[in-house]
Formats: sequence, C-alpha cells, structure tokens
Amino acid sequence: MSKAPNYYIVDADALPEIFRKVVEARRLLDTGEAETVNQAVQLTGISRSAFYKYKDAVRPFQDMLHGRIVTFQIMLKDQPGILSQVLNLFADSGANILTINQGIPINGCAVVTVNAETSGLFGTLQDLLEQIDQVAGVLRGEVLAG
Repeated sequence: MSKAPNYYIVDADALPEIFRKVVEARRLLDTGEAETVNQAVQLTGISRSAFYKYKDAVRPFQDMLHGRIVTFQIMLKDQPGILSQVLNLFADSGANILTINQGIPINGCAVVTVNAETSGLFGTLQDLLEQIDQVAGVLRGEVLAG
C-alpha cells in the first residue's frame, strides 16, 4: 500500500541548488532551448542521474497552478456587442480563453461555450460568473466542467 505524498511550499532560496538546477533543466527542455536531456544537464551543470532522480519531484509553484481548464456555458441574446462584453470580462479577470464556440442563434438566443485556463484569475470563478450574469443580454452563465 503506497503512502500519499506530502507537499510543501518552500522558498526557492532555501532549496538545495540541485533542485533549482533540475527545474531549470526541465524549463530548458520545455522551451526547446535544450533539445535533449544531455544538453539540458550540461547547460545546468548537473548529472543525468540527478536530473532523473528529481525531475518528477520538484517543480515551480506556478506549474502546479497551470492547467486549470474550465468550460463555461453562457446563454445570451442575439444582439451585437453582448459576446464582446463577456469576452472582455474573461480578459479583465485574468482568464486565458482557449476556445470559443457559438451555436447558431435560435429564437433570438445563442449558446456560447468558452474553455478558459483559469490559474491566473484575479478573483474566484464565482466572481467571474456573477460579472457575466450582470451583463445586459446574458440570460444565464454556468460552469460545465473544470
């Protein structure tokens, strides 16, 4: 029976240098600045064995937040400018819109589905939904998944 992992948030300056170098090697690989593990470890001055030992155990805090993708469904009146106001709310809230899908308006209403990465939100999802619901012409906004 495996034990659940324990996580800590620690200032990077308090970590052993090897951990910071492993994170840097991963960054080099992720950004393409290094094409191979060999190149990444040479650039950071660590061994391959140290990289492989710690590569899955240490990562920047921002990476832990990254990837929170939420699907919103919004029903709005088919009138010019309403969708634009809603999308501006996403931008102003710090959400990063990944996809937008608007259905063909039926009976004067359109359903819009927005997938957004929300790790950079300045407030809560509830705050964003309340702001969306306050836009004139929005009939309903809800979170479908995420």
